[in-house]
Amino acid sequence: MNERIKVLLVEDNVADSTLILEVFENEKIMADVTVVRDGVEAIEFLKKQGVYVDRSEDKTPDMVILDLNLPRMDGRELLRQIKNDPTLETIPVVILTTSAAEEDVNSTYKLGANCYVTKPLDLDHFVDIVKAIDKFWFSAVRFPHDK
Repeated sequence: MNERIKVLLVEDNVADSTLILEVFENEKIMADVTVVRDGVEAIEFLKKQGVYVDRSEDKTPDMVILDLNLPRMDGRELLRQIKNDPTLETIPVVILTTSAAEEDVNSTYKLGANCYVTKPLDLDHFVDIVKAIDKFWFSAVRFPHDK
């Protein structure tokens, strides 16, 4: 795939978001990543509101990588809002979180998550997970472009 993918990374942990961005850069992943720190900021970004009103001409992200445990609005509520909004519902959402709880896995799939990945504690395995996201989502998947 030669086209750059637009990704919204919703992650409040600075170390995790920095690591993800470093892997994207080191692996030359063809993605433009915007990082927001909570669900409220993510909704404003996606709906081009608040401080993001000036980006009204920017394309909606092709994908959201979403942590569940966020301040202000958690990832579950953000996922619910994305999947219940006709203008956003086709955006694939990859859950990337520390929670391995079956309840979280089941509930996020019911809300419309496209993928659920538990963040590993081991640095090398974390890097491998981000590379696997690249291999599948950015190399093999076709994204909807009717947004």
